[in-house]
Amino acid sequence: MHVATPPAPRPPSTAHLALPFFDDAHRALAEGLVPWAAAQEVDETDDRAACRDWVQRLGAGGWLRYCVPAAHGGALPALDSRALVLLRETLAYHSPLADFAFAMQGLGSGAITLAGSPAQQAHYLQGVARGELIAAFALSEPEAGSDVGAMQTIAASTDSTSATGTFCLNGTKTWISNGGIADFYCVFAKTNPSGGTRGISAFIVDANTPGLDASRHIHVMAPHPLATLQFTNCNVPATALLGDENGGFKLAMRTLDIFRASVAAAALGMARRALAEAVHHARQRRMFGQTLADFQLTQAKIGEMAALVDSAALLTYRAAWLRDTGEKFGGVRVTAEAAMAKMTATENAQRVIDMALQLHGGRGVEVGSKVESLYRDIRSLRIYEGATEVQQLIIGKAVLQE
Repeated sequence: MHVATPPAPRPPSTAHLALPFFDDAHRALAEGLVPWAAAQEVDETDDRAACRDWVQRLGAGGWLRYCVPAAHGGALPALDSRALVLLRETLAYHSPLADFAFAMQGLGSGAITLAGSPAQQAHYLQGVARGELIAAFALSEPEAGSDVGAMQTIAASTDSTSATGTFCLNGTKTWISNGGIADFYCVFAKTNPSGGTRGISAFIVDANTPGLDASRHIHVMAPHPLATLQFTNCNVPATALLGDENGGFKLAMRTLDIFRASVAAAALGMARRALAEAVHHARQRRMFGQTLADFQLTQAKIGEMAALVDSAALLTYRAAWLRDTGEKFGGVRVTAEAAMAKMTATENAQRVIDMALQLHGGRGVEVGSKVESLYRDIRSLRIYEGATEVQQLIIGKAVLQE
């Protein structure tokens, strides 16, 4: 059944750009991105086709240039967490699938930016920035999600010191975003099976490599491209090794550190949209001779939602700012701050969206309404790239070590 699209709420406020976390380059970025994102119309009925469409549009618009450094076609000298945060927040406000398409270009190529050889960077990063290559990050396994050291995918070396040496990959990766539509995968596998996290290496595996099967698609409550990858005697050259052998775990964590604050930003964008939808609906909906917004209970709920949004925003912007200016603090990792942002923003967004749906009454659960889709979209953000419980552990350990 087709559901008529209600009038859209007003565009999101950009007042937060005046905060000292941002500089003029970030403000200029937002000035161009906000109207561009609002003007896009993508049919998202088929999530895989829509994701490809979004990647092409984001590439043509120049937004994917923020996923790679300037040396390889990027917009800025290095990956900038604040730019990623602003991009993801704005895109998620309009379309969580657009945010997904953007984020995976960054996450999927992030390890190449951090540790790729000059040849690897030259071959892949410009295509990512132009939207001509779709990237993917393959870390999780059926029995190794939060427990990365439990991964069972093996990369057996024939002679990694030789130019003709190869690595043979065998194993399974699952919950892989962009699985089945990616042009290449950054795959993490054990080169030392008994080494735990210290035995993991990273490889770039092109999608057409014999022995790689990405045909098992995974269907989830908020549709987006996901698949299980099966590696069966999948041979890649020694030149596919990404970074140092047995240095894959640290590389994966460094990559996730960059993008964790941007996950918080995606949740923040969805929460801002839910709040805007709630305010718009409350002003329009009439009952008992007045609008829903005239009731004190409605005002109290909207006040609570606004506070939840702003508290998440401040932690998110702080994490991104600290990551970008880390050299001023001795180059220390800001893992705990990113974990605080990710945990708070995703949990707060879930609460805000739930309250927005409740304010909509029956219309809130009608398939096709914006708050109904947001209710489904937000749920996975509390799980992927480190579940809330994992973030709590990271924060707790950091506090105890101070």
